[in-house]
Amino acid sequence: MNPADRPTHPAGRAPAAPTAYTVVVLTALHPLVRAEVTAEAPAAGTDPADLEQTVWLRLLERLASGAPAPDPVRWVRDTVRAEVRRDRRAAVREHPHAEDGPVAGPGSCPERATLGADERRALRAAVARLPGRCAGVLNALLDPGDRTYREIAGELGMSQGSLGPIRSRCLGCLRRLLATEVAAPGARGMVR
Repeated sequence: MNPADRPTHPAGRAPAAPTAYTVVVLTALHPLVRAEVTAEAPAAGTDPADLEQTVWLRLLERLASGAPAPDPVRWVRDTVRAEVRRDRRAAVREHPHAEDGPVAGPGSCPERATLGADERRALRAAVARLPGRCAGVLNALLDPGDRTYREIAGELGMSQGSLGPIRSRCLGCLRRLLATEVAAPGARGMVR
């Protein structure tokens, strides 16, 4: 091979050949890395081969920096667990998209999110203008805590059986209130 054709290191230097120490460490740690990865990968939902490759990469980076681990066995175990934690955190934040479908759904559109927030504010304002107990009942039902009828009825000081009929009357009242403020679409989407 011509020296000009040899791959170079990002800094312009040729990559260093592995030292005898590096070869001994890699050979000695291979069974441990394989065992740790095999034990930890399924719990994280990670591909064992990907996890093993990442651990080897971290080990080679450490050895190349000239800072070998004082306790290589402990270092392997800690690194495998750290990579598993990183993969779990990434899995919570990252969601693969379908190859056929759109990259972002309609709910992730900033304009729709803004319109949705405006609609929720308008709904809350309309609920606040309802007469009697209706505002309290509908606010309790709109609460994002997803409480049960029993919990809502206990909070409002009413029987659980009366909550449904009161809710229906309050929704009818809200419907009438909103009908006077917003023009309802007629036939073929025409505004009346």
